[in-house]
Amino acid sequence: MTAASATPALPTTRPAGCPFDPPGSYAELRETDPTSQVRCPAGMDAWLVTRYQDVRAVLADRALSSRGASSVHVNPNADLDEEVSPGSIIQLDGAAHSRLRKKVIAEFTVRRVEALRGYVQELVESHLDAMLAKPGRADLVADFALPIPSLVICELLGVPYADRSRFQRQSGLLVSTDATPEEGKQAYDELSAFLAELFTDKRRNPQDDLFSRLISRGESDGDPLSMEELVVLGLSLLVAGHETTANMIALGALVLMEQPEGRDVVLAKPERAIEELLRYLSVVQFGVLRYATSDVEVGGRAVKAGEWLVAALNSANRDEELFPGADKLDFDRESPRTHVAFGFGAHQCVGQQLARVELQEALTRLFRRVPDLRPAVPRESLSFKHNTLVYGVRELPVAWG
Repeated sequence: MTAASATPALPTTRPAGCPFDPPGSYAELRETDPTSQVRCPAGMDAWLVTRYQDVRAVLADRALSSRGASSVHVNPNADLDEEVSPGSIIQLDGAAHSRLRKKVIAEFTVRRVEALRGYVQELVESHLDAMLAKPGRADLVADFALPIPSLVICELLGVPYADRSRFQRQSGLLVSTDATPEEGKQAYDELSAFLAELFTDKRRNPQDDLFSRLISRGESDGDPLSMEELVVLGLSLLVAGHETTANMIALGALVLMEQPEGRDVVLAKPERAIEELLRYLSVVQFGVLRYATSDVEVGGRAVKAGEWLVAALNSANRDEELFPGADKLDFDRESPRTHVAFGFGAHQCVGQQLARVELQEALTRLFRRVPDLRPAVPRESLSFKHNTLVYGVRELPVAWG
């Protein structure tokens, strides 16, 4: 590849005044250089893939390994040669990945997730009751967007919600691009120790939850997961299960407060509206990393074995070829589920159906109960998560009445 000094940096800066838009250079790259070389914060060069069709092709290509973890390329302290841990459903490929995915995918079918909808509805309503009991002002992140998916994933996995303080802070450090190596290691070690303790208890006292079923299913089919596999898999499910959805709820609410004409569509057609919000916001903000295990061609470029690629999900979701007027929120789009907000291919998000249900229930019930909800501060004073793998807003003061 081109020498590091001559290679442009991976785009990470959003346009000033446009917190919902991805880096502005993506549009030009899609037109002029859709598969281009960039220098990543992790210290290596990579092919940045920006067009929708090319991103889908990259994510579907079995010759492109996910061993580098999804967004490790933006971590300046990343060890790109680190051995993949057993149980890492995000990084494993081929048969090892399929084995893990088969063990958890049954827990996230449409039927199983729909069975949780009533529980999600109760959670949303109870949090709205508590929020509306306040004197006309609240933080929508702390009071609503964060606790709901945290409670849901705890209920599903079998994690005591009373222990949330033991995993929410660590989760934040694990998705931060600013955490020091020491902070990241400590967060990982603390969360791993917490989960090991939890799995040990579930082996002794199984309950009706996903973690207990993972243990019993492995024993019954003669393919038990080791403690290391359980911990690493559990960590992935716990962190991803609340970080992404919590940020989507808060950002989605902010968009709808700023564009109130969309609220009627959300209330009338929640499924369609949520898909468009997922496309438009694309909270996995730095794309996902792949490693070429053999020579391939991507977007007309020859990619050699041993080279890295970054599939820019938020660029693909703004590709005018597939989404005309892509920079605008349009709830009348055809085929709204064609977005890649949940990825694509073998590593597509296993929890996407659960995220859809949580977003549908949270946003429709929020604006049905509080139709005059509005930001309590100017947008310029909000702090957005430019330094985390999952984009969002840190606090969202809101008012009503």
